[in-house]
Amino acid sequence: MIEFRQVYKSFEEQQVLNDISFTIDRGETKVILGESGSGKSTILKLILGLIRPDSGKILIDGRDITRMSERDLVSIRRDIGMVFQEGALFDSMSVRENVGYRLSEEGKMDEDEIEAAVLRHLGFVGLEEAIDKMPSELSGGMKRRVGIARALVGAPKVVLYDEPTAGLDPITKRTIVELMIKLRDTEGVTSVFVTHDLHAASIMATEYAVTAQNGAIEFKSGKYEAGLANVNFIMLQDASICFEGRYEELMGSSLPYVETFVS
Repeated sequence: MIEFRQVYKSFEEQQVLNDISFTIDRGETKVILGESGSGKSTILKLILGLIRPDSGKILIDGRDITRMSERDLVSIRRDIGMVFQEGALFDSMSVRENVGYRLSEEGKMDEDEIEAAVLRHLGFVGLEEAIDKMPSELSGGMKRRVGIARALVGAPKVVLYDEPTAGLDPITKRTIVELMIKLRDTEGVTSVFVTHDLHAASIMATEYAVTAQNGAIEFKSGKYEAGLANVNFIMLQDASICFEGRYEELMGSSLPYVETFVS
C-alpha cells in the first residue's frame, strides 16, 4: 500500500533520511521508533506529499507521489488521516466544527449528515459530551482524542500518528493507545505510528481489542492474534534504518543502539 524505495532527504547540509526503503501493507501497523531528530516525522510529511525527497520513490497504492502535482496529491490525502502531537485543533472553532471541518470543506454532505458523522466519531473516542466545547476547555488527552476523531471523519484508509502520546500522563497515554488499537482491530485501518515512547509502542504490539457479547470493546494481551501479526517496527539511527522487524525481535536484538534504546 505504501512503499519507500531508496529515499534520500536532506535539509541544507543535514542528511535527514539516507537510503530509506520499506513497505507498509494494507491493514499493517508500522511503528517507527527513534530519538528526536532521527527523521521520523519527515517520513510522515513525505507520505502526505508535504515535502519531496531529494531522490528515490514513494508509492501509495502503486502510484508514485514524488512527482505528483498538488491537485493529484489532494486526492491521495483524502484517504489519509493525520493525528498530531498536540492535537493541532483550530482554537477559534468548537469541537463540533473541528471534527466536521473536512466534511464542510468538501461540501458533499448537508449539515445533518455532517452532524451525524461528527457525533459518530466523537462517540468512537468517548467524547460526545464535549461537542460544544472549545479547545481551550479541553485537557491535553482530550485534545488528542478529538484529533483522532477528526482524522477518522473522512473514513481514511491510512492514519498517521505523530507522537500522539508525548507529554501525557500514564493513564491518558494508555487511553490514546487503546483508541489506536481499537481502530486497528475493529476497523482494519492501516497505521503509521511515529514515536520515541517504547512503552506506548509495546502496548500497541502486545494488546488487541475484541468485541464482547454485550457490544463493549475489551482489551487483551497476546502474541498470536491477527491484529498483532500485522504490527512491525522500524528504528532509525543517524538518518538510516538500523532495525526492521517484529516486537519480540526488537526486544531481543543484540545491536548496540537498539539495546540502549530498549533498556
